Amino acid sequence: MARTILIGLAMQPNRTGQIAVIFTSWRTAKDAQGYASAATAMEALAAVQPGYCGIESARGADGFGITVSYWHDEGCAKAWKQIAEHSAVQSLGRKQWYISYAVQIATIGRSYAWPDNG
Repeated sequence: MARTILIGLAMQPNRTGQIAVIFTSWRTAKDAQGYASAATAMEALAAVQPGYCGIESARGADGFGITVSYWHDEGCAKAWKQIAEHSAVQSLGRKQWYISYAVQIATIGRSYAWPDNG
């Protein structure tokens, strides 16, 4: 299954201790109007939130996607979920863009990358 990278991978070699919010989703078959601009706006909004550490995202031609956002601590990740603009886009996603989705929150216990750009 081919994957298309939507956002450049944040090759930060050490994310140990950061919170990862892992969002997996199945998109609807139709190209829902406004999805791309909403995703871009949410990426920009997340980037200016306290504790934001980065984002990685990919989506396949079959509609399956995964986005991982990284946060300094769980409080920062929870605060992001409560931002009004983010809540509004989440609602649109449930109504228009997603067949289903899941969210997992994890603390990164160990982290490394190749090549080590640190």
